[in-house]
Amino acid sequence: MMQMLIGDSKEGDIMAVTIKDIAKRAGVSYSTVSRALNGIGAENTESRKNILRLAQEMGYVPNQAAINLKKSRSYVIGLYFSTISKMTSPFVLHDVLTGVYSVAGSKYNVVVKGIDMHEPGTLNPSYFDGIIVLSQRSEDMEFMNEVLDKKIPMSVICRAVDVDAPNVTTDEALAMERAMDYLLENGHRNIGIIEGNPGLDSSRLRRRGWRTSMTSHGLDPDALPVISGNYRYASGYTAAKQLLTFRPTALLCFNDEMAFGARTAIVEAGLKVPDDVSLVGFDNWDMSGYSDMHLTTVERNMGEIAREGARVLLRRLDEGIVDNRRIYLNNKLIIRDTVKNLNVEERKPS
Repeated sequence: MMQMLIGDSKEGDIMAVTIKDIAKRAGVSYSTVSRALNGIGAENTESRKNILRLAQEMGYVPNQAAINLKKSRSYVIGLYFSTISKMTSPFVLHDVLTGVYSVAGSKYNVVVKGIDMHEPGTLNPSYFDGIIVLSQRSEDMEFMNEVLDKKIPMSVICRAVDVDAPNVTTDEALAMERAMDYLLENGHRNIGIIEGNPGLDSSRLRRRGWRTSMTSHGLDPDALPVISGNYRYASGYTAAKQLLTFRPTALLCFNDEMAFGARTAIVEAGLKVPDDVSLVGFDNWDMSGYSDMHLTTVERNMGEIAREGARVLLRRLDEGIVDNRRIYLNNKLIIRDTVKNLNVEERKPS
């Protein structure tokens, strides 16, 4: 009797069963199935037994072709962003590319692509030795599952994800909490918030951070005016023009590029930074420390995140060292000249 197999079709197969198919049938995550099939974790749990039984019943066969292809190296690394044209700041692109290239050197060619332009099921395991994913959205999981299903070594940077791959990120919520703490400790209460794209995890985490800070200081986060930008200069400018109607003493921006756009709106309104409006950014890109406005900001160091993501991937490719840890790199608040201490103003004699 012929059995129809369900899954992603590949040349030479009718329909090949994938780990994703087994996960769907078992009602568990992709990572759980992967660990069970590779003998990682508890040996005799009921969940693992059920997964192995389903794999056998469904006719799952490991993609040996992809494994064998790795014996002949392509020396190509894929660098996939969630999106390149729509939401990724050019400054982030620059820092990540520079970081990856500094590690890959002349040994590997780096091919840059956007996940939003990828057609599911078309990833060719013979083309890439490995893939680095700069993930900004939960929707990227479909692509990452395809990478793992085709046995392509992968590292994920910038977002904490549940995958069997090294994961390099930072605690963005805590970083933004500290930035808001700094404004509050300097006496600011009427603070305008310029957030980033609502669909990005980085925006969600940074929002959690500033709101946590407000709550921990006994203040209502819903009392503050909030406008979403798109991490670009123009959106910071537009958002600031609207927020200035609330007469804020400070603006907290979700990245430095929007902070510089906000600064332009502040100056056009006949105001000064920080005398009239204080300003805090996030990312600490080069211009923040060397322009005429020395911006107080959070240093996330995207270059080092990219370098570490490339290092762990290349250790696997070149030395066979598999290290699927989640690695958190430190953020720090860079205090410069754009926050006015209102507490000092209040203590001045009348």
